[in-house]
Amino acid sequence: MLRHVIPPARFFSQVSNDIIRHPRLSSDAVRLLTWQLSLPLDAEESLSRTATRAGIKKGAFLRAKGQLKEEGYVHEWRQQGVRGLWSTVQLVSSVPLSAAEATALRGGGVPVAATTVTSPAAGRPRGRAAGRHPEKPPKGNTSNHRVGPPEPAPEEARAAVTDLHLLDRRLRVPRGMLPQLAALAAQWLACGHTPEGVRAEVRRSMPAKDQRIHSPGGLIRYILRDPQPVHVPPPAPEPRVARMRECEGERHIQPLLFRPVADETMCGACRQERAESAEQVPRPGGGGCVLQP
Repeated sequence: MLRHVIPPARFFSQVSNDIIRHPRLSSDAVRLLTWQLSLPLDAEESLSRTATRAGIKKGAFLRAKGQLKEEGYVHEWRQQGVRGLWSTVQLVSSVPLSAAEATALRGGGVPVAATTVTSPAAGRPRGRAAGRHPEKPPKGNTSNHRVGPPEPAPEEARAAVTDLHLLDRRLRVPRGMLPQLAALAAQWLACGHTPEGVRAEVRRSMPAKDQRIHSPGGLIRYILRDPQPVHVPPPAPEPRVARMRECEGERHIQPLLFRPVADETMCGACRQERAESAEQVPRPGGGGCVLQP
């Protein structure tokens, strides 16, 4: 094997061999991660935008993103803004991070110390300053990370994942995976979603119609792995006219609305006019009125 390598003098990024030779990251995952690491530190580019620029389709992007999250290179959080709008905060790291380490970085904690290299590395790799080394490839079937059979899901959860092929004929899930998917759907129901809402989330996250789905059950399991809380909009303020009442006085040409303080049936002008009329009493011999003290 012959190799001809010329180190670039400019416009390059340093990527560790652990990422390039990672045994459990696909080529799309490695490309997505290295592309993100090559961006400036102040770049505001999401993973989905990077996948679009890199030519990675939606289905492949979801699988690559799941692998990066599984290995600790990508962490995500959902947060609600001041006006109730939800947004996603993403953290991309050049080394695998645990959930606690990623949370510390997000909250402004001590950042991960970068390894200082003054000359080309030689010999066996040394220990890392922070983070963790990728674990050894797991043995056996790792499709279900639960220990023992999943707990029976409620009827609504089973209904949410039954007959998913009616949403898309590519979603023909083996019957053996339905209990596991129903358990995931139960978590969404516990957050306040409805069975139709769970199915709508699956429909919304589906890849393009012209793309083939090799593992329908794995795709649905990935879509439902992180249940999101239901956004409940704040109640609408009560209209001002709801507390107003129509005046029952006879001095108005058109109906007049006023805001009563207690149980008044007439506006202030009509009440004042009636009070003045009640204070005026006719004189005994005629000739005008007298005001009672």
